[in-house]
Amino acid sequence: MRTERPRVNPLTAVRNLGILAHVDAGKTTVTERFLHLTGITHKRGEVHDGTTVTDFDPQERDRGITIFAAAVSCAWDGHRLNLIDTPGHVDFADEVERSLRVLDGAIAVFDAVAGVEPQSESVWRQADRYGVPRIAFVNKLDRAGADLDTAVASIRERLHPAPLVVQLPIGTEDGFTGVVDLLRMRALVWVDGDGTMTELPVPDALLEEALRRRRLLEEAVAELHPVALEEFYAESALSAETLGTALRDLTRTGDGVVVLCGSAYRNRGIEPLLDAVVAYLPSPLDVPPVRGTYEGTEQERRADPQLPLAALVFKVSATATGRLTYLRIYSGTIEKGDTVWDSGARRSERIGRILRVQADRHERLDRAVAGDIVAVVGLTSARAGSTLCAPGAPLVLEPPTVADPVVSVAVEARRSTDTDRLTSALARLAEEDPSLVVRTDSETGQTVLSGMGELHLEVAVEKIRLATGVEVDVGRPRVAHRETVVRGVSGFVFRHVKQDGGAGQFAHVVLDVEPLDGPGFEFRSTVVGGRVPQEYVRSVEAGCRDALTDGPIGGFPVTGLRVTLTDGSTHVKDSSEKAFRTAGRLGLRNALRACTTVLLEPVVEVTVTVPQNALGGVLGDLSARRGHVTGTTTRPGTTLVTATVPLSELFGYATRLRSRTQGRGTFAARPTGYARVPGGVVTAR
Repeated sequence: MRTERPRVNPLTAVRNLGILAHVDAGKTTVTERFLHLTGITHKRGEVHDGTTVTDFDPQERDRGITIFAAAVSCAWDGHRLNLIDTPGHVDFADEVERSLRVLDGAIAVFDAVAGVEPQSESVWRQADRYGVPRIAFVNKLDRAGADLDTAVASIRERLHPAPLVVQLPIGTEDGFTGVVDLLRMRALVWVDGDGTMTELPVPDALLEEALRRRRLLEEAVAELHPVALEEFYAESALSAETLGTALRDLTRTGDGVVVLCGSAYRNRGIEPLLDAVVAYLPSPLDVPPVRGTYEGTEQERRADPQLPLAALVFKVSATATGRLTYLRIYSGTIEKGDTVWDSGARRSERIGRILRVQADRHERLDRAVAGDIVAVVGLTSARAGSTLCAPGAPLVLEPPTVADPVVSVAVEARRSTDTDRLTSALARLAEEDPSLVVRTDSETGQTVLSGMGELHLEVAVEKIRLATGVEVDVGRPRVAHRETVVRGVSGFVFRHVKQDGGAGQFAHVVLDVEPLDGPGFEFRSTVVGGRVPQEYVRSVEAGCRDALTDGPIGGFPVTGLRVTLTDGSTHVKDSSEKAFRTAGRLGLRNALRACTTVLLEPVVEVTVTVPQNALGGVLGDLSARRGHVTGTTTRPGTTLVTATVPLSELFGYATRLRSRTQGRGTFAARPTGYARVPGGVVTAR
C-alpha cells in the first residue's frame, strides 16, 4: 500500500526580512550582493558608482545613502526572500519604523571597525519594540582596524543580547580571505576576482582556536536552550544538528543573536549569510497570528490563504507606473480586480494590478497570498498604516507609530504662478511620508513643512523640484519647542456660563494641575457624590486635551502634566457635554497661566569621530553649541566624542566639522527627547 507524503506548506519557504544598520555600515552593498548571488542582477551594483538596484532614486545615488525603503524579492535554496533595504540615517528612521511593522525577521549589519554606532542602537530598539527576530552580520572585516571580537563586545554591551558567534575569520584586515564555519567545522574561502566560494578543511594554524570557539558556542547555547542543555550534559558536546536547531529557536524567541562576519564589498561571507537567513529567521508560519480589532472586539488572523483577507499598508509612493500601495498580506488572498475594504477610510477599493516589486522595476502577478509583500495599483484612499480586508470580514490592524516632527521650515514657490503646483506636491509628499507634516501658519500665512531633521527636509524639497520643476524658497530651519509645568496650581476654579437666548451653557469645574514625571498627559477625576456625571468628566478630559495644543509661553504644545478634576457642579437645564468640554479647555488654559511653566527644546545625542590633532577645536565648538560631553573613546588615530546637544545648535554643523578637521571628521546624531531651554522659565499671568 502506497502512503502519500505529507504536503509541505509553501509558506514555510518564505522569509520577509529587512536589513538594518547605521549609515555607511554596508546595508545596501549586502542587498546588492544578495541580488547578484540569487541571479536577480548579472552585474554587482556599487554604491560609489551609483549602480545599485535598491538605491535607485537620483538623490540616493547622488548622496550615496539610502533614503527610501526599497523592496526586492529573490530566491535562495528553494526559499523566496522578500527583502526591504532600509535607510540608516536618523532623519529617515520613520521609514525603518514602517518597514519593521511588517517584517518577520531582520539582518542587523555592523561595521567591524566602529561596532555598534548610534543609529545601530536606535534601529535595534525599534526592532525590539516590534519583536522582530534578528541575526547580526559584522561587515567590512577587510578594513584597517577591523576586529570581530571588539564588534561583538560592543553588541553585548550596548544592545544586551546574547551574541552567538558561529564563524571565525581567516586572516585580518586586508588579508581577510574567508571564515571558519564553527557548526560544520569547515573553512569557506573566497577567491579574488570571481568571488567564488571554496570549501576546505580548517587550516592547521586555526584548528585549535576554532575548536575553542566551537566549545564556547556550545556552552553559550546550552545555557539558553533546554534541549541543548540535556544533550550537553549527556554527551559533553552538541551535534551540528542540535546546535542548528537551538540557534534557530533562540533567534526566533529573541534569547540569542547569531553573529556572522564578512566583507560585502569584496563579496566574502554573503553565501553563508543567505544560508543563515533561511536556517534561522522565521517564516510567516513561525510568527504569532496578527491581532486586530473591530468595534471593540479583538480578533486574530493566522497566515492562511484560505482565511478572509487582512493586509497592512506600510508605504505609498507615486511613480511613473501610477500610485503604488505596498502591502504585507497577513491572511487571505487578493487577485487582480478584487474589491477590498479600507477599514480606516471606511470605503471599498478595487485592486487594479498586483506587482512583485524589484526596487523600481515590477513584475505583474495575478494573485498574492498570505505572507507576501507586494505592491498594488488602483487604490486611491489607502495611506501608510491603513488596513485592507475582505468586505465581509472587517478588521483594523495596529498601524506603525509615527514620530512627531522636530524641525520646520517655511516654503514658498519662487514664482507665484507655481503656488498651486507646490501645494499639490506638498500634499503628495505628506501622503507618501507620514513623518512630514504640512500646515499653514495662522499668524504669517506661510506654508510650513515639518520633518525629522535638516536632511529630511532638504531631501523633501529637492524631491519636489525634481518631480515638478517648481523652484522653492526655503526659510531657516526652526525646531519644534514644547512647554511644560514645573510648579502647578491647586483648586483652580473655572465657570463657563453662556446665555444668549435659547438654551444656555453652564459648566463649573475645579482643577488641580501638577507636573508629571516624564512627557505626556494624564487626566483623572476625584469628584465624589455624582456632582459631575461621568459623561461630563469625559468631556472635561477632551477639553483639557484640546488646551494642550496651545501653551501660555509661545503657543507651543504642552506636555508633562497631570490634571485632576476635584470638584464641579451642573445646571439642570444648561449643562451639556459641549459646555463641559469648553470648560475643560478654557479652564486648563487659564490654569496654565497661573502655573510656572518652562520652554523645552529637542536635544540629540551626537557621536563625533575626530582626528586626535583636532580634538580640542571640536570640543570647544561643541561647548559653544551648548553641548554637554558625556564620554570620549580613544582609538588609533581618532577619538569618539559623545555629547548631548540642542538640535537647534546643530544646523550647519556638518560643514563646520569638516572645516575644523580638514574633511576627516564625521558625526551621527539620534534624538533623546526634550530639555529645558536655559532662561526659558516663564510665569504666565
